[in-house]
Amino acid sequence: MTKTYMAKPGEVERRWLLVDATDRRVGRLASDIAMVLMGKHRPTYTPHVDTGDHVVVINAEKVEFGGKKWQQKLYRWYTGHTGLKVETAEHRRDRRPELIIEEAVRRMLPKNRLGRVMLDKLKVYAGSEHPHQAQRPEPATMGE
Repeated sequence: MTKTYMAKPGEVERRWLLVDATDRRVGRLASDIAMVLMGKHRPTYTPHVDTGDHVVVINAEKVEFGGKKWQQKLYRWYTGHTGLKVETAEHRRDRRPELIIEEAVRRMLPKNRLGRVMLDKLKVYAGSEHPHQAQRPEPATMGE
């Protein structure tokens, strides 16, 4: 009789993946990254255990949106004072391009403690340089 395999937190081997976001659509890239962070790309996926890999994203400033989203897409957040802060995607790209990918991926992960742990394994950088050379990240293609 075969039993269903359930991964345990100590027996998961994590890899480091390097993703180049140049000319990739934000939504497609974010959904692929979220799948890897959750561990759904592995046959040993277990919903209540973090079985995902680390993902390093470079060139976040070169991502693409479809249509007129650079001018029409709005990012809103609450500051603690009355009213909301609002900025367009184009302004956010100029100010902090890493946030575009981080927010898109965050909203695709589970909304609980485990989702926050998964998001900690995502490292996003605006340029082509990153400080994770010692982890020897493997190049991966996502968002195609």
